[in-house]
Amino acid sequence: MYLILQLLIIVLAFIFVEREAISAYAQSYTSAVAPVHKHTDAAKPLYSVRVSTWPVNVQDSNEYFLIDIDAPLTWHECIVQWNMHPGSCPSNTRCTSSVSCEEYECTHVRTSYTYQNPSCPPETNISTTMPGNWIYCTCPVNVVNPVTGSCDQALLNYDELNLNTSDGRNVFTGLSGANPNAACAPSSSFASFPANVTGVMGFSSSPYALPFNMYYLLRNTLALCLPSKPSATGVLFFGPGPYYLLPQSNVDVRSYLSYTPLLKHPDSFGYFISVHSIVIKKRSIDVPANTTTKLSTIDPYTTLRTDIYNGVIRRFSMVTKRLRPAEPIAPFSLCYSTSTTGLKVPNIDFSLPDGKKWTVSTANSIKQISSEVACLAFVDGGATSEPAIVIGTFQFEDNFLLFDLENSTLRFSSSLLRKQTTCANFNFTLTP
Repeated sequence: MYLILQLLIIVLAFIFVEREAISAYAQSYTSAVAPVHKHTDAAKPLYSVRVSTWPVNVQDSNEYFLIDIDAPLTWHECIVQWNMHPGSCPSNTRCTSSVSCEEYECTHVRTSYTYQNPSCPPETNISTTMPGNWIYCTCPVNVVNPVTGSCDQALLNYDELNLNTSDGRNVFTGLSGANPNAACAPSSSFASFPANVTGVMGFSSSPYALPFNMYYLLRNTLALCLPSKPSATGVLFFGPGPYYLLPQSNVDVRSYLSYTPLLKHPDSFGYFISVHSIVIKKRSIDVPANTTTKLSTIDPYTTLRTDIYNGVIRRFSMVTKRLRPAEPIAPFSLCYSTSTTGLKVPNIDFSLPDGKKWTVSTANSIKQISSEVACLAFVDGGATSEPAIVIGTFQFEDNFLLFDLENSTLRFSSSLLRKQTTCANFNFTLTP
């Protein structure tokens, strides 16, 4: 009996020490963090996040993924293998373990979480014969190229992704891992992508997207801050915060944030909000009731259905009539002549529920096309555009966006320039 009691005490002590160690480790960081890059060498401006992938048989484990807050799962350039062992992966290739067509994940992803539209090919199993006359079937899933909009197929896999950890102010050498089901595609699938970008990272509300597959303390909270220049580096966080940007190193960015509910859409895993009206210099442009407003990291500029767009253009033209007009440059219809980059125009406010507003200031409303021409960076989506409003990435730049999936809330800063900082002001210097 005494021996049993001793063993019980030892076991309980071990559990206590283990929990204390886990707790201490967990408390040493509050988020996972990754740098965000702007690319202008594709058909439209795009943004990527740099993440470490494993297992690999290449010199650099870092891979650049396009940021897509609408994609239901992650996919990238790699090959699937049945048996992962040293030497099994071809030289200079990223390899991951395959999901069989007979596994639950295959059926679940293919029936609920891949793109279903006429341009997508039918999903059929692909058999692969391995040594020993074993026959396996892989799991093709539909993916959509965010650059071209075309549908393709990739093979579902078991992946591993790693990000540096952070306390919101410092970046640590330790890594936080995630093991999502992702998919492998051949290099030809990325021909239209920016240089060195070989994947699409799914950041949507899908259970197969990355936010749901992070370490549990970091799960379901995504903070995104897009840079405004290719030469600058933005930042992406997983985890509830705090978050700090220089030079206000003691000011938590969360103190700047307002909030609005995130809405569900029956045909998308992306993020939607309610916009009641668009206000320009105290005059409202009405937005019809039940109008859907989508957030997009793929569309470069805010797109408005024609009836809403016309109202915005009329009002904006009126409040800027003292500015010298210029010949419109596609895809914009309202442009101004300027010899400097210092054009100042009135704010555009998206009026949200509960009296909240998302302010679009000059830096996010006026696109400098050349040294002589600047244009209002809003686009006519057509008379039947659905969603009626799509807020694009030019309006996101140097805005801090916090997607709280646990509470279905978007928290947003409007322009950080008003706070004398930018998305490029996170300190990525590694701390041991």
